[in-house]
Amino acid sequence: MAKCIMVQGTTSNAGKSFLCAALCRIFRQDGLRAAPFKSQNMALNSFITREGLEMGRAQVMQAEAAGIEPSVRMNPILLKPVSDVGSQLIVNGVPRGNWKARDYFAYKRELIPEILEAYESLAREYDVIVIEGAGSPAEINLKDGDIVNMGLAGMVDAPVLLCGDIDRGGVFASLYGTAALLEPEERARLKGFVINKFRGDVEILRPGLSMLEERTGIPVTGVVPMVNVDLDDEDSLSQRLGNGGGVGLIDLAVIRLPKLSNFTDFNPLERIPEVSLRYVSSPAQLREPDLILLPGTKNTLDDLRWLRASGLESAIRKHAARGGAVIGICGGYQMLGEEVSDPDGVEGGGSLPGLGLLPGRTVFRGEKTRTRVQGVFHGLEGIFAGMNGVAFEGYEIHMGETTRGDAAGNCARLHTLDGVEKADGLARGNVWGSYVHGLFDQGGCAGALVNCLRQARGLGEQEAVLDWTDYKERQYDILADAVRAGLDMERVYRILNREE
Repeated sequence: MAKCIMVQGTTSNAGKSFLCAALCRIFRQDGLRAAPFKSQNMALNSFITREGLEMGRAQVMQAEAAGIEPSVRMNPILLKPVSDVGSQLIVNGVPRGNWKARDYFAYKRELIPEILEAYESLAREYDVIVIEGAGSPAEINLKDGDIVNMGLAGMVDAPVLLCGDIDRGGVFASLYGTAALLEPEERARLKGFVINKFRGDVEILRPGLSMLEERTGIPVTGVVPMVNVDLDDEDSLSQRLGNGGGVGLIDLAVIRLPKLSNFTDFNPLERIPEVSLRYVSSPAQLREPDLILLPGTKNTLDDLRWLRASGLESAIRKHAARGGAVIGICGGYQMLGEEVSDPDGVEGGGSLPGLGLLPGRTVFRGEKTRTRVQGVFHGLEGIFAGMNGVAFEGYEIHMGETTRGDAAGNCARLHTLDGVEKADGLARGNVWGSYVHGLFDQGGCAGALVNCLRQARGLGEQEAVLDWTDYKERQYDILADAVRAGLDMERVYRILNREE
């Protein structure tokens, strides 16, 4: 069975995901087969595995850092919020309905056998399991029946590193207070503190580090600097969502929907020279972009209502009427059609007219589409005609089905990994939509899109195409180098080998 080490945090966004990714990379560099594990993740950014199963993108990122294929066993429980008090529950990649928070809290202990089965399956295949906690282990109102922090550490007998974010302030109090609120047997699992996201001279920290060690009896295992890396991050905590400012030569505006999901679809476009990608939530912020992107959403009807009330629907329609370019992905694609209806109450029920920019109607049913696909663009018009024939791949993850009107053309021809051929999306004029997430991850697709926009502006094509896979590989190495330098890796290995 694999050895294991667990990273917990004093708060959400303390940097656990990136520290786990760095450890996965470091162990890989050191010749070990490492795999990530997080028993329960709450996120709207998800991914579809080759088997057609749904998991959180944080563990996908960590699997990439480890150089292995993502497996749903790395994240057996995924909660996708559908309201302030409820989430869709996904177990081993398959939905099990929507649950109110109180009901799930009472039920979650029933999932322990499935969590352990997933963990033990990984442990039989790898040398090291790098486990990520969630939130804080000192959330004492949630400790009863904990399955993701110290509760999980006890189940799999994991030593724990506790990290705190010094950039937001109060790191010594948060580390000390977290340790103080743990039960004695939980505290015994704490093998080291990690100060994360540090800027400046480490020597200035020395008195605080010494006092923390003296008062807790727990060593400081490292001080990790603030690392400027460009990797997938989580939901509303992402700094990307606050990027509403600078405008580049080619200006892309993403509508920041309240229930925005899978915004990572657009990350590769940010890396193309002269392209700006802005997240906007009002007509005043929208201005006059070269392209409006309507992203995925966990609740198409609710976000369509918001789009209408905010004035952005009118602004998008005016943009399209002037010949402006618009693309919708998944829920954004559904909004661009003529109608969205939910007769079975999948997203709360009701029916709304769409933006009417594409001749399609969407109906929600209980069955979720989950599949990996490959495809080629076909039937794009206007500004986007230059993308016809360009290949891409990605994944579908949606509840609704969209039917095409008589005058509709397809925007892509797809085949799934099991060989099923089908059409995807709709295109009309300078507007198109698709159900496929991740299609811009291939440099050819992202580059072709930007070149279409450049030509519409009377600019020449760019020959350089970003290799997104190679780019991310370099980012993982940068992250691993910084974390290796900041951590006492000799001590980390002693903790891993149960020598401390």
